[in-house]
Amino acid sequence: MNDSLAVAPEIAEALAAGRPVVALESTIVTHGMPYPQNVATARDVEELVRASGAVPATIAIVAGVIKVGLGADELEWLGTAKDVMKLSRADLPFAVAAKRHGSTTVAATMLVANLAGIPVFATGGIGGVHRGAETTFDISADLQELARTPVTVVCAGAKALLDVPKTLELLEMLGVPIVCYGTDDFPAFWSRTSGLPAPLRLDTPQAIAAFVRAKSALGIASGTLIANPIPPADEIPATEMAFYIERAVDESVQAGITGKAVTPWLLDRIFTITNGKSLTANVALVKNNARLASEIALALAEN
Repeated sequence: MNDSLAVAPEIAEALAAGRPVVALESTIVTHGMPYPQNVATARDVEELVRASGAVPATIAIVAGVIKVGLGADELEWLGTAKDVMKLSRADLPFAVAAKRHGSTTVAATMLVANLAGIPVFATGGIGGVHRGAETTFDISADLQELARTPVTVVCAGAKALLDVPKTLELLEMLGVPIVCYGTDDFPAFWSRTSGLPAPLRLDTPQAIAAFVRAKSALGIASGTLIANPIPPADEIPATEMAFYIERAVDESVQAGITGKAVTPWLLDRIFTITNGKSLTANVALVKNNARLASEIALALAEN
């Protein structure tokens, strides 16, 4: 992998010294937010991780090279670049072999973070079981990655436009621990609650670190999902979001949107329907997750 995996010197030095590092995905830059908010948010999140005492590692593929850590110029370029593939586990080797540009989903970011030795990853929300999956079989590869790759993923729950109950059922079947941070309710991305109970609850980063260590000691090789609710001041109530989501989903079906295009299409449509409120909430929850991920990485580094 020496020719196709490039770990930034700052990150390599931190990992070698046992200092905390937090992996960050790049799909949020290329497919999750419009420019310039995408680049501004990515920079703010990296600075927040640094301010918390950890080293940020934004992951993307540039001309077939898997970059663990992007420079300022690379991040700016990525925010407006064209022909950037949205990469999951199955697409990653193609992008490397064909020397393509690509941004990493939750699954691909977990895979690369594990290759680089980064144990904690902050994202917005995970993918999951799409509505109507009983006929379409449209299920995100994020869930299978969580079942096989030992990275702790901090998110604001599953994206609320998914079938959240089925997503939780599938994660349970796959043996993925789901820990809700400081709440008895599983969060729903833009909203603090999905109406579903927390499978497990822990209230401090140190307790989460102890849980992750215990899981590793037992030889359980899955990831750990940490569901961190959006701050109260930034949430859009679930009842309000339900109306926006139903409208966007109906429109996506009428427009014939399928496959990997579904989530970015819905996010863009919900942004329009909510007059930008969804993007404001998205930015807030990503920063909140990065903050908690940094605290967990610090606790894990303490040993």
